Amino acid sequence: MAKFDRYLLSQLMVLFGFFSLVLVLIYWINRAVVLFDQLIADGQSASVFLEFTALSLPSVIRLALPLAAFAASVYVTNRMTTESELVVVQATGYSAFRLARPVLYFGIIVAFLMMMLMHFLVPMSAARLAERQSDISQNITARLLTEGQFIEPINGVTFYIRHITPSGELQDIFLSDTRSTEQHVTYTATRAFLVNDTDETQLVMIDGLVQTLQLSGQRLSTTSFDDFAYNIGSLIEKTSKRGRRDSHLSTWELLHPTPEIMVETGRSEAQLKARGHDRFSQSILGTVAALLGFATLLVGGFSRFGVWRQIVAAILLIIVVKAMETAGLNLARSDERFWVATYLPSVAGFAIVWFLLFWATRPYLFKRRPKEKAAS
Repeated sequence: MAKFDRYLLSQLMVLFGFFSLVLVLIYWINRAVVLFDQLIADGQSASVFLEFTALSLPSVIRLALPLAAFAASVYVTNRMTTESELVVVQATGYSAFRLARPVLYFGIIVAFLMMMLMHFLVPMSAARLAERQSDISQNITARLLTEGQFIEPINGVTFYIRHITPSGELQDIFLSDTRSTEQHVTYTATRAFLVNDTDETQLVMIDGLVQTLQLSGQRLSTTSFDDFAYNIGSLIEKTSKRGRRDSHLSTWELLHPTPEIMVETGRSEAQLKARGHDRFSQSILGTVAALLGFATLLVGGFSRFGVWRQIVAAILLIIVVKAMETAGLNLARSDERFWVATYLPSVAGFAIVWFLLFWATRPYLFKRRPKEKAAS
């Protein structure tokens, strides 16, 4: 690798790491805030929160890497143009296509990282995250056993525990059930325990009182008890364990779907194949993003007024490529014969890059050449 290639590649990698870190932090913080609200509201511990945020990181990184590659390419090219470094290198005889070689190396590295994420890390983390979410939704203890807070597991039921001892004893229980249109029932007890009885969970209250308010006549009756069992299984909305989603499947399973997989995911053959090919396409788009940012800024050449117009043009071209990605994916989902449409943004992106580099080697391509003066 030539010295210039190593220099430009090192600059791109440093800025790529910086922009990746910034973008991942932005995406991750937004995701973490949502997870924190959901998990803490359900009474989960900090370790569960950290586990969920770690499992969501591959999906966040997948979104950030192409943007970071594009931003690094634009930033480095803009700086080298402003400081006339590219002008000096071009003066030595380097063409636009030769200048783009280290950027291509950089794009291949980004594509390799995207391949690892799209084909391995993201599906595995998504499947594990869905499994843990299912386990949490079935965990009655985590959702109900919250000290010092009035919680409402379902509409019409309010539950309160003052303290939970290390042995699992619940102290000072309050349970209000106002779901019935005929009567409201309130349970209070000094102690209670959770007991698993086959598929149901019973709240066994000890030394307590039941207050029943008849709404028709506003009559209140009270009954004291030594021990009383209350079925709290109905207080938790249990989610049925569904099969895997298409985002949890391996790329091989997506590209070769069986009838069982289609039934499990609820997706058609065309939709599954489109997602499988889209994983390859999104990996390639990391290379396209890097080259597109470089080639667009290279067209402008050196200018004392900067290359802000080229930067705006590069952003618009990225938007066009992303629009093509959406259109191609929708077309591939409609019919399995159109799976090649998922690669439309990659092919169009490389075509745009080639045209821009070709334009950069011929700066007067779209300009009028001065007419030669007629011989006198």
